[in-house]
Amino acid sequence: MRIIYFGTPSFAAEVLKYLIENGTEVLAIVTKPDRPRGRSGKPAFSAVKELATKDYPDIPLYQPDKASTSAFEEELRRYGADLFVVVAYGEIMKEDILNLPKEGCINLHASLLPKYRGAAPIQFALLDGAKETGVTVIEMVLKMDAGDMLSQEKIPIPQEMNCAELEEKLCSLGSEALLRVIRKFSHYYSQKKPQDPHEATYVQKIESSMAEIDWNKSAKTIHNQIRAFSPRPGAWTEVEINGQLKRLKIFKTKVVEGSGEPRLSLSFSKNEWVIACKKGALSLLEIQLEGKKRLAISEFALAFSSALKLK
Repeated sequence: MRIIYFGTPSFAAEVLKYLIENGTEVLAIVTKPDRPRGRSGKPAFSAVKELATKDYPDIPLYQPDKASTSAFEEELRRYGADLFVVVAYGEIMKEDILNLPKEGCINLHASLLPKYRGAAPIQFALLDGAKETGVTVIEMVLKMDAGDMLSQEKIPIPQEMNCAELEEKLCSLGSEALLRVIRKFSHYYSQKKPQDPHEATYVQKIESSMAEIDWNKSAKTIHNQIRAFSPRPGAWTEVEINGQLKRLKIFKTKVVEGSGEPRLSLSFSKNEWVIACKKGALSLLEIQLEGKKRLAISEFALAFSSALKLK
């Protein structure tokens, strides 16, 4: 099966690497243009471009502003690809592109569709406290993430698992599922199943404002928020240290018993920092003060306990 691969972030890069290492014939790679990143604002490669230029320089690489244009359609047409494979590319394909490959276009989505259609399925599964999630390989159609399902795999979500850990599991699961579909495409295509539109849910892109902690919510809700945004962008609150307000990112917590006014420190020692929530309390385990490195609570307490005040 001769494919053209579309993808942009690290998740897509890992899937691409797995497919190539396991013998998939990739004719060309398509990723998003370089984007400004960090304080410098200098253009940076996507993770897929970094992988492609370093490990697969002989595979043609494209970075169109939009893939769904007549000019790029003609460029893709000359490859005569059997299949387009799309993984977190970042654009809804138009009909002319979807109709180009001989066998069609497929997409790997990191949720149990029809739940969590959209840009941030992993984070929202964690925000919702879902007990399980998975990956779905679908046939691409004009409507976002709405195509027939060719394959679906499930995994449980442990209560303490964060976004980075879940993404790693889903990347491995999705890579294997996608490779099976590519190798036995006719078999999976003949058994495809439609999604139930009545069960569909949609998720938005992650905005930085969503990472601010509201201590007037339950400990369970805040715990889910923290693990959904760990390590990026990092759920945060404000603390006062030496009379100055600083942002404190929280990466790992545990729900514990305790009660008090929301934001109140119930316990602060070298072994724990427990903060009251609207219902229950949270024990902070890994945190990062603005301008400092990420620390376990024991290291943080040694450095900052005498100067710290939660705001």
